[in-house]
Amino acid sequence: MIKKQITTEIEVYEKESELPKHIQQLMLKAKEVRLNAYAPYSKFLVGAAILLDNGEVVTGSNQENSSYPSGLCAERTAIYAAGANYPNQKILQIAIAAGPKERENINPVPPCGACRQAIAEYEQKQEQAIEVYFMGKTGKVCRVASLLSLLPLAFDRHFL
Repeated sequence: MIKKQITTEIEVYEKESELPKHIQQLMLKAKEVRLNAYAPYSKFLVGAAILLDNGEVVTGSNQENSSYPSGLCAERTAIYAAGANYPNQKILQIAIAAGPKERENINPVPPCGACRQAIAEYEQKQEQAIEVYFMGKTGKVCRVASLLSLLPLAFDRHFL
């Protein structure tokens, strides 16, 4: 038997103003689009903003449905829109802001498992890491250099 240890490195910024200016702007877009979420059931609003290598920013917010599995998270809404509208552009960074509609949340909210898998697919497709920044409604911001830092044993096309 061999034991292997997997470690993750996450940078934590105490406040948004510590981020590079272009990431501050990307996070602002995520916070703005978060308010467009359709979340009548969970009342948990999420916004995502993606920076492409051509300078375009693609956004998405979570969209719920009374048939719960039919809804879609903000990250996947944005990443699939980027893939559909800019299929030849690489995704450089994604910023995510999330929190309950009716109360404060200062704890950074990472992407869910399904969104991690979707972002990992695009990292594999473009053969380049995607930086992921995530936060609550306010407060600290976390950064990982690659989605694979959050999903180190990602399922990919090599298993097929």
